[in-house]
Amino acid sequence: MGTPTRPPLDGLKRSLDRQRAEGIRLPRDGFVRETFALPRPVARQKAREWFDRWPKQAYWTAIESWRERPDDVIEFTMRRLPTAD
Repeated sequence: MGTPTRPPLDGLKRSLDRQRAEGIRLPRDGFVRETFALPRPVARQKAREWFDRWPKQAYWTAIESWRERPDDVIEFTMRRLPTAD
């Protein structure tokens, strides 16, 4: 018996290279996260945009964490599933 051959991995390599170039990275838990630091009224508007675009019931959208910074700036992280499957 000869040495086993490896399957071609060109497709996987292209996919990984594309994802890295586009900055797409899913954490191990599968959620997409984005962190913002915005003035309070703009932060509310941004969170509302996320909930309108990715409804909580389908994407499990949530404000994962938030904190107040000086000058009424809110730093917060939004979390959602990548698809509504």
